[in-house]
Amino acid sequence: MGASVYDVAIAGGGPAGAAAATVLARAGLRVLLADAGSARGLQNGKYKVGEGLPPSARHLLRDLGALERVLADGHRASHGTLAFWGDDAPRANDFMFQLHGHGLQLDRLRFDAALLDHARASGAEIVRDAKLSLIASASNEGRYHLQLRTRGTEDAIECRWLIDATGRPATLARQLGAERIEYDRLLAFHMRLRSDMDTDRDGRTWIEAVEHGWWYSVLLPSRERLVSFLCNTDLADRRTVLTREGLWSVLQAAPRMRALCEEHGYRPSSPPQGADASSHHLDRPVGVPEDGQRWLAVGDAALAFDPLSSKGISNALYTGLRAAQAIIECGKGDADALSRYADHLLDIHRVYRERLVAFYRMEQRWPESGFWAQRAADPADLDLIATVEA
Repeated sequence: MGASVYDVAIAGGGPAGAAAATVLARAGLRVLLADAGSARGLQNGKYKVGEGLPPSARHLLRDLGALERVLADGHRASHGTLAFWGDDAPRANDFMFQLHGHGLQLDRLRFDAALLDHARASGAEIVRDAKLSLIASASNEGRYHLQLRTRGTEDAIECRWLIDATGRPATLARQLGAERIEYDRLLAFHMRLRSDMDTDRDGRTWIEAVEHGWWYSVLLPSRERLVSFLCNTDLADRRTVLTREGLWSVLQAAPRMRALCEEHGYRPSSPPQGADASSHHLDRPVGVPEDGQRWLAVGDAALAFDPLSSKGISNALYTGLRAAQAIIECGKGDADALSRYADHLLDIHRVYRERLVAFYRMEQRWPESGFWAQRAADPADLDLIATVEA
């Protein structure tokens, strides 16, 4: 049997990949999306970190035609943030007074599954529990040759365009020659807490700075509370932190977060999870069509943000939309569409870095802390500590 041929193949079933698949399928292109496992996680009752959807992201879901589905899916309203940052005084940001209204604290697995279902309804072919592997770059006939692996099967795939939505690893883009430029070594340790009191109604995101990092916490749709500790890789005793009592003991150094948990009787309900939370971007998020390189990176594969920005899901949706539009414009003869997409991502990353450094500089209480000293560096100096990973 010969290879199945698609206009676009997408590796990765998160919000970025689903957004791109939806737009491309609606434009009449034949689209294949390989999702590595969000459906299995939902069926097994697992959870996925990355819960916050800011109010400004509503218009992106509306553009996709998915807003009503998401709003009806049982996610919890997010009413703003409460930050203990720079001093002991709380700083509140109430979404009620913003143009777009409240945000959402997401059940991420359910959210991701809904976007994939929406992409399928738009005409994309979705293959779950599947992985796309690059076999050969674009050949003389202008197609990428890939292998689609599912449980017990392997199929040959060919496509004219390739989208890397594999998240922070940026697997395909790096295989195609892109380099990942990292600006820090940030780790996130997440843990769910449970209480029998059922008294917690605080729908805000809590943020608290401590000497060697910072914490955030949100109330999940499951009524569990998630607490997350962000720190440098060289400051984390992973063997200790990756135990229930280990991370719980570290939380005791965050007095406001500790008081919130004590007030509502929270205790650890699951072992902690560790994850890479470093900022990075690709040196080039697109291929060169003139050289037969018709690929684009989206979401965390192209730009990975510090969780402090709360822009991860918004960025995923936005870059997925924009990448799809760039492919459509290329198909109409616009030779500059990919370069405009790449330039736009570089602009987004530049503004993000400037704002991130400004926010970290607000915290001056621990001048001897390596964590805060590194993040208060001038944006121009960040290039000196950046690492390049092919």
